[in-house]
Amino acid sequence: MSSPRRGRPARTALPTVSLGSTRMRITRIGFGAWALGGGDWQFGWGPQDDAASIVAIRHALELGVNWIDTAAVYGLGHSEEVVARALKDLPPGKRPYVFTKCGNVWDERDRAAPLRRVGDPKSVRREIEGSLRRLGVERIDLYQMHWPAEDGTDLEDYWGTLLDLKAEGKARAVGLSNHDDAQLVVAERIGHVDTLQPPFSAINRRAASSDLPWCLVHGTGVIVYSPMQSGLLSGSFSAERAARLDPSDWRSRVPAFTGDALKRNLALAQALRPIARRHDCSVGAVAVAWTLAWPGVTGAIVGARSPEQVDGWHAAATLELTPADLDEIAAAIERTGAGSGPTRPRR
Repeated sequence: MSSPRRGRPARTALPTVSLGSTRMRITRIGFGAWALGGGDWQFGWGPQDDAASIVAIRHALELGVNWIDTAAVYGLGHSEEVVARALKDLPPGKRPYVFTKCGNVWDERDRAAPLRRVGDPKSVRREIEGSLRRLGVERIDLYQMHWPAEDGTDLEDYWGTLLDLKAEGKARAVGLSNHDDAQLVVAERIGHVDTLQPPFSAINRRAASSDLPWCLVHGTGVIVYSPMQSGLLSGSFSAERAARLDPSDWRSRVPAFTGDALKRNLALAQALRPIARRHDCSVGAVAVAWTLAWPGVTGAIVGARSPEQVDGWHAAATLELTPADLDEIAAAIERTGAGSGPTRPRR
């Protein structure tokens, strides 16, 4: 597989698609900044190098990626700060869209304390002010509720608050992350859900059952996360690497990265190699392109901590899998027994 030239390549134009009814047109892949938050919090990815993270972001932008996904909780504010540093000197015409999320609240006095999923309208308003400050912007391009609230706040209350923030100009668009189709129905009665952000990969396929069809019918843009299943479908992961994960890396505590589940997941990644060779791209790019082949999916969030990792999945922005490719992947999913959910987009 060929890789883009190191250094400062000319900015590349990638095809864009409409993000639901938001009037934003986004590239089919976006830069995911979860891991950039560092390792000293509940769902960290281990120690990170901020300078390397900034280089990775800028490299993705030079290659044409036009949006970044982060969240206040990633690194307990740190990911947003890193994103701001990466974008600080860019002229307005070269700035990407920046998407962030609320609803995960942490204890400032104890970074290791469990996160709280809070929907209280006062908390949501405090959170957006914190994100605006850390990102150094006056308006968030897309503001999403990260998870359903667990503090007793009704969905109608926190979704109504997000709609108010949009009306006030503090957010250009608002959406929901990790909410199911039943919750989308409730929210849509109050005001249009601009976007949904579900987990989706060839391993975690549950969103294809009902969430994606609902969004397609209702004009809700969908940006999926973990399309490579947190590295398992990157083509560079192995059982040995799983065993060496830093204790501060959340993946070291997840069943998908151990035992029989790990064997099935890695077998599926191996089955993607012939397809990657046919398209002269990486296994990871095939895994990402598979999510983009599903009706209703607008874009995929892909993480990176170095320019080399960006180069590994960049081809997914323009890769179109053939019907034969999709049949081969469906057969591999069934043969390996990896994950759960529908195995192939409808013809």
